[in-house]
Amino acid sequence: MPTVSVKKDLFFEKLGQKFSDEEFDDLCFTFGIELDEVVSEKSDPSIEDSPEEIFYKIEVPANRYDLLCLEGLSRGLQVFLKKINAPIYKSLKPSGPLQRLIIKPETAQVRPFAVAAILRNITFDKVSYGSFIDLQDKLHQNIGRHRTIVSMGTHDLDTLEGPFTYEALPPDQIKFKPLNQSKEYTAAEMMELYSGDSHLKPYLAIIKDKPLYPVIYDKNRVVLSMPPIVNGEHSKITLNTRNVLIEVTATDLHKAEIVLDTLVTMFSCHCDNKFTTEYIEIEKDGEIKLYPELRYWEKKVEVEQFNKKIGINVKAENISELLCRMCYQAVIEDGNKSVKVTIPPTRADVIHECDIIEDVAIAYGFNNIVKRFPKTNTIAQQLPINKLSDLLREEMAHAGYTETLTFALCSRDDVGTKLRKNIDKIPAVHIGNPKTAEFQIARTSLLPGILKTISNNKNMPLPLKLFEISDVVQKDPTTDVGSKNFRMLCAVNYNKSPGFEVIHGLLDRVMQLLDVQFSPDNDKTGYYIKAADDPTYFPGRCAEVYVCGKLVGKLGVIHPEVITAFDLIMPAAAMEINLHYFLKQ
Repeated sequence: MPTVSVKKDLFFEKLGQKFSDEEFDDLCFTFGIELDEVVSEKSDPSIEDSPEEIFYKIEVPANRYDLLCLEGLSRGLQVFLKKINAPIYKSLKPSGPLQRLIIKPETAQVRPFAVAAILRNITFDKVSYGSFIDLQDKLHQNIGRHRTIVSMGTHDLDTLEGPFTYEALPPDQIKFKPLNQSKEYTAAEMMELYSGDSHLKPYLAIIKDKPLYPVIYDKNRVVLSMPPIVNGEHSKITLNTRNVLIEVTATDLHKAEIVLDTLVTMFSCHCDNKFTTEYIEIEKDGEIKLYPELRYWEKKVEVEQFNKKIGINVKAENISELLCRMCYQAVIEDGNKSVKVTIPPTRADVIHECDIIEDVAIAYGFNNIVKRFPKTNTIAQQLPINKLSDLLREEMAHAGYTETLTFALCSRDDVGTKLRKNIDKIPAVHIGNPKTAEFQIARTSLLPGILKTISNNKNMPLPLKLFEISDVVQKDPTTDVGSKNFRMLCAVNYNKSPGFEVIHGLLDRVMQLLDVQFSPDNDKTGYYIKAADDPTYFPGRCAEVYVCGKLVGKLGVIHPEVITAFDLIMPAAAMEINLHYFLKQ
């Protein structure tokens, strides 16, 4: 969970109330955050004799981007304590012409989306300036996934002239003076310059191997930034900056909008016209859209749902008050039977009705919910698929097979190239930002995991007879999450000879245990096998398994190229069937 560090005295000053450490710890718990640590630090680390001050290290939920800075955290607690009402955030058109950011088509090759906004007539002091920079860093690490998905730049608008253009150019054509540097560098030279910089080095790989680098120019071809690496020195903001241009570039437009809304809502409190920001036109592919949207949206929730799911019994008026303490707006409707909740742009974490109900529970106080026995008695029961899996595990062991447990994630090559299949034609669920080449997708077959296990144990005495009963994952657009789990049984016989008859015998035993009779005439009343072609298996030594006319799996002799790909030297035969079908028998 992200941690926000705040000066105790300054924080209490913003809250308008002092607390003991114990009282503040209780307040944090009630609000749904945690006082992680109380420490003493020098007020200015650069000065040796600077006095020490007490800092609170406060842990906040990872999806509460509005609590990642001093401004948002103090504002949220003030509303919770009913000291202030939740502010109304507005985007306004300027008195003069709108600024415009034009996105060029070539940016689609590297970082296709950009949004922007202006904080007009803002006043920074040392504390708010530091908080502004710190929030950007936390958003980079959090929702921005270390700048891979979202990165942002802030600029002194008075040093620039619009319209602005977001372009993608070869690195040798980009040249400017980067932040805190004294001379100009080309983009290629910057990659070398920052390769030894502990702060920027981790981000270089995001664009280093791209043929084009993203860059933002103003009307006079002054470089604002080269996202996601570094801003330009020319437009650096200072304590004297009055008008701030915020630009956000991303590979995900929705996350870019969240970051932009978070920045402007948190720091518009320092503008002369509080809680307002100025629109910017974003032009892309000939279409123009105004940002920031600062969208409020509504959700109607039945009072009965609040009481039922939390376990309380309160009226609509009380629920409305509790919602207001969590920065919502609430209107009672339908004769006190429902509440229309307005969700502000600061609450990007609110997605479903249950999120709103949870906030009411927080405001009500979990410790205030009366403990009581449930009104109905229930008897726990194992899921049928788990019960079947456990029974089969025992029988597989009796048949002489050893169980393995392999990783649910694997590389694309494991289920693609190594199995002699095209990964693009496999309905695999891909990891958006894999940390290692070994874990790039959710496995679609248990076979690669078992073959890798054999590869790591190939010096053991033969035969090696292994099995696994676990889930695989495949894309399924009909489900709400876009994917579906399937419980599979996979077994491999690794020996001096393939042993197709051994695997076939295992299939017969499994079907016997499942009470599925062999159907010699393929009459769709039992199970039978049918010759098939599969690139993973040796030609003419592969069969599909059918139960009551439906395909449930395959078995066969593994292709020599697959054996070699997994660094094995002996032949093998394998079987893999879907167990979910047998629950319906």
